[in-house]
Amino acid sequence: MKNNILKYFLKYVKIDTMSMEGQSTTPSTKKQFNLAKILVDDLAELGLKDINLNDNCIVTAYLPSNCNSKLNIGFIAHMDTIPGFSGTNVKPNVINNYDGNTIKLNNIELNPNKFPFLKNLKGKTLITTDGTTVLGADDKAGIANIMTMLKYYHDNPTLKHVNIHVAFTPDEEIGGGIFSFDVKKFGCDYAYTVDGEPYNEINYENFNAKTINVEIKGLDIHPGSAKGQMINASRVAMEFDSLLSDFNRPEYTDGYDGFNHLCEIKGEVGYANMSYILRNHDEKLLDKQVNEFKNACEFLNKKYTFDTVKLEIIDSYSNMRQLIEKDDRCIKRAIAAIKACGFIPNTVPIRGGTDGAKLTQMGLNTPNLGTGGYNCHGPYECACLEEMENVVKILIEIAKE
Repeated sequence: MKNNILKYFLKYVKIDTMSMEGQSTTPSTKKQFNLAKILVDDLAELGLKDINLNDNCIVTAYLPSNCNSKLNIGFIAHMDTIPGFSGTNVKPNVINNYDGNTIKLNNIELNPNKFPFLKNLKGKTLITTDGTTVLGADDKAGIANIMTMLKYYHDNPTLKHVNIHVAFTPDEEIGGGIFSFDVKKFGCDYAYTVDGEPYNEINYENFNAKTINVEIKGLDIHPGSAKGQMINASRVAMEFDSLLSDFNRPEYTDGYDGFNHLCEIKGEVGYANMSYILRNHDEKLLDKQVNEFKNACEFLNKKYTFDTVKLEIIDSYSNMRQLIEKDDRCIKRAIAAIKACGFIPNTVPIRGGTDGAKLTQMGLNTPNLGTGGYNCHGPYECACLEEMENVVKILIEIAKE
């Protein structure tokens, strides 16, 4: 099994699939089709039915039950890598029998003191970057795990399984690819995104999310005659941020804590703009965070002029927990599968969002499972082959009749 996982994974990570912000088309980059077309061929080789690659770069396929099961379960992973760091010319580095010490990769280091999870991977096989690109384990580890599960069922045709549906999607990293997903056509009772980290984790709680854009109009007067007249938009921007709670900043939060994250600030004397993302697992607490922004806006407009500060509040995604708890078959099945493999299941809230959260809102309950990958979204990304193997075992167990 390990050889199959490694073969698929090394093939997929070498294909550049970086998505791009600010595009009006899906997929945001045409090069994502390069991996999609390879996946179509690989699925055909494994005998899947109804293989389809649509114009939005979504690959779907179907493995009918070999025991007349009425249950339809989906497995989903995304093809794109983050737009913020290069995915071009990926050179995966396979380290057999990792010795537990610092790994040097060009100008960076994977240090166990900085990344404590490495201490638990001593003696295992690691796949890292060369230090200059992302690895793409997010989420090509998920794709490789799903493909290996399918190969296992292909090579063991007498092993009874439910109806297995798979989908590989674009643009997850920019939050747009899943909106063209046809849930009804996919035809599943429930599904799983394979897009987490540790092999034994289940994620069915994610943030409620909003974006707030803050627009500030200043009054640009010559500084020599500015007394009592100038409104410096850049300084108002700094003042606005100072009115928000320090304790809601990401660097001071973890677990179920929400946060306000200042993503970008641009400013001159006459105009400034700030962009924030707001996150909280609790919708009511998120509303309180939004009110803090409204109060800051109101205060500054009273201090300066009524139209100095304007807010644009945008809904992004919602916590899937409330919907999944109404029909928790997917969670019960995943927990039972992890236990059947001899592992201890660990349900952990996601401090972010997934395609699964959006699919759940669209009517398909889709919690998230681990991949065996770590440190996503940068050159420190790595994956553990043995943990990926554990994920495959869990997927096989979930799909068993």
